[in-house]
Amino acid sequence: MAVQIKTLDDRGRQAWDHFVVKDCPDATFFHRSGWKAVIEAVYRQKGHYLYAERNGRIVGVLPLVHVRSPLFGNRLISTAFTIGGGVAALDDEAHAALDGEALRLMKSLGADSLELRRPPRPHDGDGWWAKTDIYANFSRTMAASDEDCLKQIPRKQRAVVRKAVDARLLADGLDNDPGRFFPLYAYSMRNMGTPVFGQRFFAALMKEFAGSCDCLTVTYQGMAIASVLNFYFRDAVMPYYTGCLPIARDLGANDFMYWRLMRHAHERGFTVFDFGRSKVDSGPFNFKKNWGFEPHPIRHEFMMKNGGEPTEINPLNPKFRLFIAAWKRLPLSVANLLGPQVVRHIG
Repeated sequence: MAVQIKTLDDRGRQAWDHFVVKDCPDATFFHRSGWKAVIEAVYRQKGHYLYAERNGRIVGVLPLVHVRSPLFGNRLISTAFTIGGGVAALDDEAHAALDGEALRLMKSLGADSLELRRPPRPHDGDGWWAKTDIYANFSRTMAASDEDCLKQIPRKQRAVVRKAVDARLLADGLDNDPGRFFPLYAYSMRNMGTPVFGQRFFAALMKEFAGSCDCLTVTYQGMAIASVLNFYFRDAVMPYYTGCLPIARDLGANDFMYWRLMRHAHERGFTVFDFGRSKVDSGPFNFKKNWGFEPHPIRHEFMMKNGGEPTEINPLNPKFRLFIAAWKRLPLSVANLLGPQVVRHIG
């Protein structure tokens, strides 16, 4: 039978997530239906989650978010507010049908562009723009034993981990509440000139993805100095959002934190450490390379309504330099108040 394209509603969420987690190798954590619930509730941007069905069975999904902003334009993004998306399908027919429906939806909504973040299957030509020089991802299998896992880390960085252990840093527990994580994350983001997602967003994530999301926080002499919010998907742990105080760098707290996260995750049966996305040649990019991870370019694709070149909505765009510099000087309370409003428009 030919595939039918349908739109996700609350009744179909269980079947959607079963397909994403169990049936489709191309699907990622960012294809899960919970993102639609969180984005719509927190940022009030409409999700259009499309799926292809054949004979009563889902054979492909495409999560889309319609981000309308007077600042950054009218865009349809898979998936906005995350780093992954695109069509995840079992066969060519389902893939083509979802592609076609996305282009029709772009036209009907009056969107200026359709953006696919890290699509599992790249498009070749046909009017698509592709960018592969902005971000890279880092991932590898974790060794089973503590000693072998340490040996995976290059000698210089391994010494930092051992020094942090000797400094009696603690990272023994995993939190299901972002209370200790958020102040550290917000402090770091302001210092980088980047708007925060907001505490409400993280509370919604922790609730929506309970069992697949937690925080690991490093303390020194009873004070929280570094923290990371993690996702878990299939066999991988994904440290995703992070933050720290300046003292954390001197103590090697970030290195210690990722080391402890590796061991916690392995003890729970996860085998892959997905270190996530970083801007090419940035500080986090070099940090991950220093840990012995190899960068893999990330592909973003764009279909423009009028065929022009897509706008660079990322910190590397020189147009945002003044904004970034000004944001760094904001009082932290002001940055935390304004950040979620700006993020809502960026997507």
